[in-house]
Amino acid sequence: MNRPDVDNVRIINANQAAALGARLSQVQVIAAYPITPQTPITEALSRFVEKGELAAEYIAVESEYSALSVCCGASTAGARVFTATSANGLAYMHEVIHWAAGSRLPIVMACVNRAVAAPWNILNDQQDSISQRDTGWIQLYASTNQEVLDLIIQAYRIAETVYLPVMVCFDGYILSHTTMPVDIPAQEKVDGFLPPYKPHTVIDPADPRNYNLVTLADPRQDAAGVFCHGYMELRYLLQEAMSRALTVIDSIDDDFGRDFGRRYGGAVWSYKTEDARLIMVAMGSLTMEASVAADRLRERGLAAGIIGIRVYRPFPKTAICQSLSHAELVLVFDKNVSYGYAGATCSDIKAALYNNDCQPLIHNFIVGLGGRDVKADELVRIAEEASAAVKRGDSIPDTQWRCYI
Repeated sequence: MNRPDVDNVRIINANQAAALGARLSQVQVIAAYPITPQTPITEALSRFVEKGELAAEYIAVESEYSALSVCCGASTAGARVFTATSANGLAYMHEVIHWAAGSRLPIVMACVNRAVAAPWNILNDQQDSISQRDTGWIQLYASTNQEVLDLIIQAYRIAETVYLPVMVCFDGYILSHTTMPVDIPAQEKVDGFLPPYKPHTVIDPADPRNYNLVTLADPRQDAAGVFCHGYMELRYLLQEAMSRALTVIDSIDDDFGRDFGRRYGGAVWSYKTEDARLIMVAMGSLTMEASVAADRLRERGLAAGIIGIRVYRPFPKTAICQSLSHAELVLVFDKNVSYGYAGATCSDIKAALYNNDCQPLIHNFIVGLGGRDVKADELVRIAEEASAAVKRGDSIPDTQWRCYI
């Protein structure tokens, strides 16, 4: 890894990092509505525009629904666009989230993860973005403030390569309002990494077109006699773009590492898994606590490692299976729950390992909902208890709720 230029390092929080990432990406249209803990991102971007530091249109809207609608229109017209939201604001966008993906628009959105009401809670979990996992958006999860900035830049290149919208998710308050050293790359380096946006849609008064007309089940001829896709073909192509995105994400991460000296492991990263028999799996900032827990477990004689999931959609099935190939016990920590079943991440991991030669014991722990603190000591305690129970041959519930009073 290249040593950062200390003159470019600033002590900033993740909201500031996200705003700088959007500015360095030279976005042209910003539309957002304030909601805690996301609001400082768009406040910072509005100041950049007002001061002439960013040549963009900042469009004030009355709701999150309108914010994403504006982004859809601007992206269709050929602009690079950005928005940000959290929790119920993301839920309010839900209909338009589907429209953005179905229209294959490379919008980038920062989702500052926050608990969804009711009851009202402004603190962190990942229920908001997880609730949108089936909408056709790529979902990336950052674990540090540096990664937030870098992921925003990478997200535009990913989105504009496969023509899918990208959600860059990071934990509210734990990252959004916590300061860390962040290396701010030079504009010319970002420009070299991120080429100008080339839209796949055409807006030309001399060549008027309609987009997103009613599409029937089967292919049919248009007015010019050309056979066009039916609805199912369009959904198949979206799925194929999602599948292709995994390779694209890994390749872009490699390119970013070459240009900026920082690689993040592509879709999945690992820590001390080479000889690990117990592996903890998480997303976002919780992976940093889990890394500390792994070190402490090793000091106590338990060979533990970490798998951090950076890309949740598309789900990196192959990478996860490879990462868990030598594990005997896997503990999946979810800051979400699919009510009536289990944590979403754990469910997908179990599905990925089905009919696979790798068949470790997998146990799910629902943690940290609504801002409940999850410290390394708690993860150590869970891991030791689970490992001891397995050795004794005790039955362990598939899903447990922890960090309760």
